[in-house]
Amino acid sequence: MLKQVTPLVLIAAVTACSSPVDRRQANDGDEYINAVVEPALIIPDGLNTPVYSKEYEIPSIGNKSDVKLVGKMLDIRPPLQVLPMAEGTHVEEGSDNIKIVVESIDNDIDLKKELYDVLQSYLASRSIAVLSEDYDNGLIETDWLESKEVIDSNLWGSDEVYLLRQRYQFHVDVRPHGRSGNISIDLIDHEESFDGEQQDIVLSGEDKRRYTIDMLNNAVAYMSVKRAQSIKAKRIKESLGIDVAIVKGSEPDVEVEEFAQSYWLADAPFKRTWERLRIVLPELGFEIIDMDRGKGLYYVNVNDDSGFWSSLWNEKELPIDEGSYRLILKESGENTELYLHSADDQPLDNAVVEAVYEGLAELMKEDRKVR
Repeated sequence: MLKQVTPLVLIAAVTACSSPVDRRQANDGDEYINAVVEPALIIPDGLNTPVYSKEYEIPSIGNKSDVKLVGKMLDIRPPLQVLPMAEGTHVEEGSDNIKIVVESIDNDIDLKKELYDVLQSYLASRSIAVLSEDYDNGLIETDWLESKEVIDSNLWGSDEVYLLRQRYQFHVDVRPHGRSGNISIDLIDHEESFDGEQQDIVLSGEDKRRYTIDMLNNAVAYMSVKRAQSIKAKRIKESLGIDVAIVKGSEPDVEVEEFAQSYWLADAPFKRTWERLRIVLPELGFEIIDMDRGKGLYYVNVNDDSGFWSSLWNEKELPIDEGSYRLILKESGENTELYLHSADDQPLDNAVVEAVYEGLAELMKEDRKVR
């Protein structure tokens, strides 16, 4: 008994697909390339030359044009474009290789290691084997990538298969300052076969560009996802509250002029504490006038526009006089010390520092929503 086959399957079985070569050529014939340019009309003496429209006039071929790219030799495929989709990337293109410039988005992460790890992870995600790698020189060379495509499917015989095999080399180059670098890609081996027979293929520069652009775009798209995940993870980490303790100093002694100043101790590294203060200080009623991160210094003015102190102290007066002050940050291992000074860089009374502490600690320990 014969197996029933739907007409749709039969149509699919007997209809041959277009080959990769066919897709780059224009449909129908190319008889136009044999067209003969007719000479202009000869106008007898005494008659006026008619006016000819130049609307459909074909311009002459320039010196840089390739006169061989006509008929079936003309590639009609639209050009591919490098898409710098990942955060902190833009494009540079060479003649035979494609390069994308990558900027660092986190000073705490080694850029070369980030790019190298992303490429390794991308290749692994696509089950692409790595033939060789050299981290010091930033090189990753892939094994053969195989792509099969059925050109003609036959229910009663073997399919005609087009096989594409390629190998690529990625190069990661980071500048000495470590803030920017680039990823370039080269197509180093290329083979094509149809129905088991090796094809004698000589790739043009445009063909190489198309293949490398396609591969690089996929890698950059993968990098975009990884960088987005990294940025979100960092925002979540930075959104978490920071505990702040008060370290009380000693009161001034009659016989000893110097005294130990009270200060705040943030349970976070300098960078994270610095960034959190940029958010907290205005909410606290400290207007940031200027800052010098290298010196760990905030220049602030105190006002009560935020309303925070009023709600905290039940309409009592601010525990610090309005005016200009300095907030000084000092690294202390994994913690950060905060000192509040006057505008002329003199330590404030311990009572003032301890009074402001309650409001500062409350805002610093709040978890913030991640946008």
